[in-house]
Amino acid sequence: MKSVEDKVFDKIKKAKRGVIFFPEDFEDFGSFEAVRLALHRLVKADAIVRVAHGIYVRPKTGGLMGPLLPTAEEVASALAKRDRIKTLPTGSYALNALGLSTQIPMKIVLLTDGSSRTVKVGKRTIKFKKTTSKNLQAKGNISRLVIQALKEIGKDNQTAEEEKKIIELLKREDIDSLLFDIKLAPVWIKKIMKKAIVE
Repeated sequence: MKSVEDKVFDKIKKAKRGVIFFPEDFEDFGSFEAVRLALHRLVKADAIVRVAHGIYVRPKTGGLMGPLLPTAEEVASALAKRDRIKTLPTGSYALNALGLSTQIPMKIVLLTDGSSRTVKVGKRTIKFKKTTSKNLQAKGNISRLVIQALKEIGKDNQTAEEEKKIIELLKREDIDSLLFDIKLAPVWIKKIMKKAIVE
């Protein structure tokens, strides 16, 4: 009969390298404690890597660079999927996601309808910040980020170049989503977003 450790590793091996796993993914194989112990042993044997508390991966191999671990963004996405929560990038993370900043933020701040918590991934931090559902109503993948990015830049602080780039990005947004999201934005952000509609 296979041990809990063998069953856990078999399941991990069947998935692609780089897929993120949580202890809950193996609850059919034994008690929480047995699964936790199996994962701990697999980490010690270098079969998998513990990315953060309760988050594991069988890393992709990256040649000279050694194993490629998931990014903080990938971990945040996997956590949101597992917990079935909505998230919305804010601050410098939103600026980076839109290409308005080349700086990779060491601290990712995500608004969420889930609980507030902080997860450390290597040298970077993911902060889930509980907010009202109203703040998560925006529909468009681009326009929801634009609202948060402009809030980070601040009223009247955006350069002509930034505004031009934002308008170009918004022109790629689905028009129904854009019109919906404009209604949610503060007045000064509305004015900028509307420029993407006026040809």
